[in-house]
Amino acid sequence: MTPRNASDDNADQPWTDLDRPPLNASALRRGLVRGGLWSSLDVVSATGSTNSDLVALAAGGKADEGAVLVAESQTAGRGRLDRQWTAPPRSGLFFSVYLKPGDGVPVERWGWLPLLVGVAVATGLARAAGVDTALKWPNDLLVNVDGDERKAGGILAERAGDGVVVGVGLNVSLRADELPVARAGSLALAGAVSTDRDTLLRAVLRSLEERYVGWRAAGGDPAVSRLQETYAAGCATLGRQVRAELPGGSELVGEAVAVDGDGRLVIASSGGERQPVGAGDIVHLR
Repeated sequence: MTPRNASDDNADQPWTDLDRPPLNASALRRGLVRGGLWSSLDVVSATGSTNSDLVALAAGGKADEGAVLVAESQTAGRGRLDRQWTAPPRSGLFFSVYLKPGDGVPVERWGWLPLLVGVAVATGLARAAGVDTALKWPNDLLVNVDGDERKAGGILAERAGDGVVVGVGLNVSLRADELPVARAGSLALAGAVSTDRDTLLRAVLRSLEERYVGWRAAGGDPAVSRLQETYAAGCATLGRQVRAELPGGSELVGEAVAVDGDGRLVIASSGGERQPVGAGDIVHLR
């Protein structure tokens, strides 16, 4: 999901763009809410932010673990650092899930959840869309468009109630003339074999259920669950020169060499000193 002024779009008329049909909420519920992780699935035509809505429900005790909220259009979608973005109605997947790792997973390991969701999204898209989606630490989804690395989506995690709400925004059918910035991309522009959002959402949520259940069974241990290994294998940030723009305005430049056991990015300076980064914007340097 990428920045765009959608004030002129009409999310309440689902067939205004025949290339972007609405999601089939009933079929999605039949296929996904079957006694496993996913306890409910709701699709709304438009909202400000699925994350904000689900956080409010969870904080008020009105959401069970496995609740999924999907929007055909978001008018106030948010990324890290409260950055706003919107996209044309039905041009992507905009959804949030509520996860409660519980007492079996120490709170200090909950920071792995956005990385886990990134792995699950990439895996689901590889299966259903035939697109190789790379992960930029900590929360970006990258695709290749005509040889260029482009951002096609992002992930945002927020504490809520006794758990965590994780939101995903993914450009699916965004066209070249709709891109707000040159570095943006979409599955369609990356040559996806399918842009059927029902199929893609099913694949992503099934992949997320499989990955999350395994991680939780391992007590959230990223090594035992192989999450750390799998994330590193799909992380486009590792092995590159990067600039970390840190809270407070400081910067760190060096090679991204590892993701440690706490999910932090380890950056090696030119002098060989290694420093873990737990928060900040990462810029891939060319």
